[in-house]
Amino acid sequence: MTAALQNYRARMRRVLDHIDRHLDDDLDLDSLSGVAAFSKFHFHRQFTATFGLSVHRYVQLARMKRASHQLAYDDALDVTEIAMEAGYDAPDAFARAFRQRFGQSPSSFRKSPDWEPWLAAFGPLEDARSKLMQTTFTKDDVTIRDMPTTEVAIMEHRGSPATLPATIQRFIAWRKAAGLHPSAHPTFTVWRSERRPAQPADYSIDLCVGTDRPIAASGEDIKAGEIPGGRCAVLRVVGYTDNLEPAALFLYREWLPASGEEARDFPIYCRRLSFFPDVPEHETVAELFLPLK
Repeated sequence: MTAALQNYRARMRRVLDHIDRHLDDDLDLDSLSGVAAFSKFHFHRQFTATFGLSVHRYVQLARMKRASHQLAYDDALDVTEIAMEAGYDAPDAFARAFRQRFGQSPSSFRKSPDWEPWLAAFGPLEDARSKLMQTTFTKDDVTIRDMPTTEVAIMEHRGSPATLPATIQRFIAWRKAAGLHPSAHPTFTVWRSERRPAQPADYSIDLCVGTDRPIAASGEDIKAGEIPGGRCAVLRVVGYTDNLEPAALFLYREWLPASGEEARDFPIYCRRLSFFPDVPEHETVAELFLPLK
């Protein structure tokens, strides 16, 4: 039974990966049931029973999530192009659907996103993915590296996690204006609090970009700092890297006690190596660093 269940889940995961990789294609029941190798007469019920969403709604949410990221973070794409990529034949149809889901028009969202409705709208999508997409880590997935000191520009986020997307948007806009492209200047996130502190106002992280240039804030609250060098336990995470808490918990709860190592006096942090929607979500990559003595 265990082997059969694992096989069943693997086939369902294959469907989610296929959807992420082919958001521009015709993702109908016939094609997706074929990816899973299930009967098309039962697949839609199997999918809904597994993920709590119909195939149609899952695909809609996945496309709309990509569209919203493009609106917020990529000024080079116009609304018409984003609408077509999201599967809408006309911008006005996309605008109606977008407003219905987020309470804002696409152009208004691009200028000043209201992130709380956005987070609520994609809760069902994240819940669906979490059902089968959890990665099981082992001690063999962890390596120990001697890391050099990295000079960084820092934008601090202090306050509710619900406002983090707005800080990320400002951070991306600033680094674009500063010419600090991710391909040449590494991107780091340093966690200075729990992911869900008792008081949301206590949530605290630093968004960082590696640079040896003088820091020009250009109206943003940017400061110079560094990520100190030294030994680190490193865990590479592939796919759905928005939530790295399971990987962090593995390092703290399982790897560290069994390793005989001691944590150094610097927060856990990550380097993001690829980004959604530049790559499909299941292909995003991040490395998690636990500083060691």
